Amino acid sequence: MANYIPEPFKIKMVEPLKKTTREDRIKILEKANYNLFAIDSDDVYIDFLTDSGTGAMSDKQWAGIMVGDESYAGARGYRNVVAAVQDIFGYTYVQPVHQGRAAEKVLFPYFIKKGSYSISNMFFDTTRGHVQLLGSRPIDFTCDESKDTGNYYPFKGNMDIEKLEAFIDEYGADKVSVIVMTITNNSAGGQPVSMQNMKDVRKVADKHGLKIVIDSARFAENAYFIKNREEAYADKSIMEITKEFYSYGDAFTMSAKKDAIVNMGGLIAIKEDEAMYEAVKANTIPNEGFVTYGGLAGRDLEALSIGLYEGMSYEFLEYRIGQIEYTGDLLREAGVPIQYPVGGHAIFVDAKAMFPHIPYNEFPGHALALELYIEAGIRSCDIGSYMLGNDAETREQIEAPTEFTRLAVPRRVYTQAHFDITVEALKAIKERASEVSGYRITWEPKIMRHFTAHLEPLKKEATV
Repeated sequence: MANYIPEPFKIKMVEPLKKTTREDRIKILEKANYNLFAIDSDDVYIDFLTDSGTGAMSDKQWAGIMVGDESYAGARGYRNVVAAVQDIFGYTYVQPVHQGRAAEKVLFPYFIKKGSYSISNMFFDTTRGHVQLLGSRPIDFTCDESKDTGNYYPFKGNMDIEKLEAFIDEYGADKVSVIVMTITNNSAGGQPVSMQNMKDVRKVADKHGLKIVIDSARFAENAYFIKNREEAYADKSIMEITKEFYSYGDAFTMSAKKDAIVNMGGLIAIKEDEAMYEAVKANTIPNEGFVTYGGLAGRDLEALSIGLYEGMSYEFLEYRIGQIEYTGDLLREAGVPIQYPVGGHAIFVDAKAMFPHIPYNEFPGHALALELYIEAGIRSCDIGSYMLGNDAETREQIEAPTEFTRLAVPRRVYTQAHFDITVEALKAIKERASEVSGYRITWEPKIMRHFTAHLEPLKKEATV
């Protein structure tokens, strides 16, 4: 049983939380068409919907905001961000953007060809959406160990190298636009990628003349896991591990709203390809703004350059991931099935194991997220078939390899009591699991439907 790691900071400001009744929450869900993204934040007690942009900035970051240079071109904050990225990752060219999906929109047209395949250890939602919008088919080759949620495996985020090579051999490297390595692997349960796996992917890419883009939202958490689970790196610093890992990539995109602990911001960085950088700059100006602000205020650039370093603090990461381990151990002790070991940014509850009577096309992960809100006012989200959506060609519902409900933990925001409440709520739902029904979609957009889709509950008889 993991002990709760004390916060390596003291609380300087508080934000009041509102409590609602069970009856209130049932009405709120009905009004929101059973979509948790459509709920007002004021009606949420504990918000585990996402860890993206929801963290608490430090006093140094707020001080940076106060001295932000708001010049349109050549702002000081831009220079600070460039220097930080070059120092931490060892990449030459740096382009700030307003968030991670903007980075994908700006960079991906350089790589992705219509009618091609794009391969990942597992694409996350916006990345998958941008690949599809560019006319490419996203392919996931996560290692098989990730599908066995109850058994320990240290790097469940790894790419399956055999499947990667077999696919390229069958379809040809000319049909593959890019390889994307997502760290940590969010959809597999926030699971890390090992250094050895990254080296192996690099070998495959070099063999076939392919580029590697690293989806870097949780780069520091991934480095923490490498340090603690990959013996050869036990004595390396988070920064040393990060620099080596990125030496095996060609470019990266980043939602800086995660491990850089800012409320808004993103990055593109390119190791050494000047032609790629020129294409990125040309695409940034019409989409994000001039290259030295990239859709961000000068104050945001200052907070970002500071947050990149703060997010790599070993003491912070030990506390941060310790929160997840503490909660995961309590849930496993209570018999609540989760992806084990826990990831770095979230608890992933195995909704398929919790609700074996709900089929994938009635969305057990989403059903559990709704039950958690009804039970305790806790907001979370589905990471399963509901999020995965429909096949681009057949429009048939895709069955996800796992059906998770993700409780994504904001950085430096919640305390031990909030996690204890969450555990008690999930234990209560487990006791009445057989009474929970699935859902059907009544309206959906073509891609990334989970943000705006409308749903309705099915009667229990329909799922038996």
